[in-house]
Amino acid sequence: MKSIFHKPALSASVSILVSTIVALTIASSAIAALKEGQTAPEFTTQASFSGKAYSYSLKEQLKKGTVVVYFYPSAYTNGCNIQAHSFAESAEKFKAAGASIVGVSLDSIERLNDFSADPDFCAGKISVASDADGKIAKSYELTIREAQAGRKDSRGKDLDHGFAERTTFIITPDGKINATVGGVSPFENVEKSLAIVQKIAAKKS
Repeated sequence: MKSIFHKPALSASVSILVSTIVALTIASSAIAALKEGQTAPEFTTQASFSGKAYSYSLKEQLKKGTVVVYFYPSAYTNGCNIQAHSFAESAEKFKAAGASIVGVSLDSIERLNDFSADPDFCAGKISVASDADGKIAKSYELTIREAQAGRKDSRGKDLDHGFAERTTFIITPDGKINATVGGVSPFENVEKSLAIVQKIAAKKS
């Protein structure tokens, strides 16, 4: 009889413990990333726009206005597909607020050439940059998960690179981080980033 009464309590305790661990993991990730007011590390790397590779410089892009740098785990994975599509759909709204967008992942430039041109995702509307060795993500104090053997992307192709945590940095032309957005869904990440950029634009007008 004892086991009958204790199992539900144990199950509830395990459920609470798991929920707590998940919450703490999200919180610790948010704590690790660079914060509002800190200087954004400059970087120059290969990026792709509409299927074509080019050299991307954060320093040069900031001369044109606010930059939304969004780190994501990998091209052609479910959450990242949603996020890229959402950013592409809102690209004109970001532009109207004086901001440009660049996604950063540990994908190779070859994978990003496909992703940036894919009509279902980046759709030739946003740039995505390659951080193949993870140095850029690490400079922003983001956690990187190592590649796992046998993992496939949404096209069925092998994923042989690490995953940076999903975190977005809103960087103003003075090189400072205005806001850090993390610990939310891919769609919410885009929505919150747009709201912040529009708020920055409103203050200038």
